[in-house]
Amino acid sequence: MNVALKHWRESATLILAAGHRLGADSLPSRTPLASGRGGSHLQHRCRFDYDVLMLKRSGKSGFMPNAYVFPGGVVDSSDFSNDWLDVFKPFTNSPNFGLRSVKQPRDTRPPIFATDRLKLGSPIPGEVALRICALRETFEESGVLLVVPKKEEKKLFKSFEETWGTPHYTEPELSGSELTKWRALVNQNPSNFVRMCRELEVLPNIWALHEWANWLTPKGRYGKTRFDTAFFICCLQDTPHTLQDEREIERFQWSAPSEVLRSYQGRELWIAPPQFYELSRMCRLTSLTDLHGFAHQRAAEGCEQWLPVVVSTDEHYTTLLPGDTFYPPDTSEQAEADTTTDAQLKEPQDGSALHRIVMSDPFTITVQITITPKYNHLLPVVEPAL
Repeated sequence: MNVALKHWRESATLILAAGHRLGADSLPSRTPLASGRGGSHLQHRCRFDYDVLMLKRSGKSGFMPNAYVFPGGVVDSSDFSNDWLDVFKPFTNSPNFGLRSVKQPRDTRPPIFATDRLKLGSPIPGEVALRICALRETFEESGVLLVVPKKEEKKLFKSFEETWGTPHYTEPELSGSELTKWRALVNQNPSNFVRMCRELEVLPNIWALHEWANWLTPKGRYGKTRFDTAFFICCLQDTPHTLQDEREIERFQWSAPSEVLRSYQGRELWIAPPQFYELSRMCRLTSLTDLHGFAHQRAAEGCEQWLPVVVSTDEHYTTLLPGDTFYPPDTSEQAEADTTTDAQLKEPQDGSALHRIVMSDPFTITVQITITPKYNHLLPVVEPAL
């Protein structure tokens, strides 16, 4: 863990997309968005053939209570434990335990990925530990355990570069009671996750997670605690069995990205701007195969660190993102925009580089973007707010 950070706590989030069978025993059919009560201007002629897992945080949570989020949480020291060397023994001689290399130069990589963890006392690469964190938190919060049996490690080793590779979700050969037992133990102490993997002879499927984004909590918006969060995405061919935990999560739901946005704009649930932005990106790809193919290929490009800078005006909040004309040149932890630009923010000139999220109330968001995303990423679907 990077204990040198003063303002941030490192964390990892997993965007979990899963296909659903269309049949008599399938999940309810998904329909395109339409106008009406709680509707939105997002109209997609194509049906999504996948859903995304969203979890509702407890109302007692100290960070974004009652918000719907992707699974994830704070990095624990056990995610960097030397014990993982034994679990991943066949892969320790491969760079990053067999994870694909990234084309992005190291000096432009977000610090959460570029930090030399060996200098911080851990032989576990950051990109490995962050994925372990995302998988552990997903198991704790939703009961979804993404693992590969050790008996398949030779097969796995040979299939790193395949598009789908090994199955992304392996149903553990465990009784429900045993899985419940281990989940309770991991919730009690995160270090039990490595113990579980050793005793059950499974590997956390770090190779199924693709680097997606890096969001930082803006200054003064969600309390004193701020997070530097690595976002990963994983595509599962079928919807796994899901159980909510008893502490942090009040409920869960599998919904198409457009459905979540519709419910948000209909004031039926609340999501934070990063979730809104990433779900809007996913609306570009309604096919699970296309989403996975894109995520797998794009992940090798790298990603950009995004520290949102919030500017408050009389009518709304404008969140500036990197690339916007008015994004401050100082990208330090305390970055703030020049408040004298309020009038210009409201009426940007033609040709201005825009990359911002405009929020007129907690349930009305507009994304304004005229720049080309870096690292071959997706543009979000931009629609007028209700």
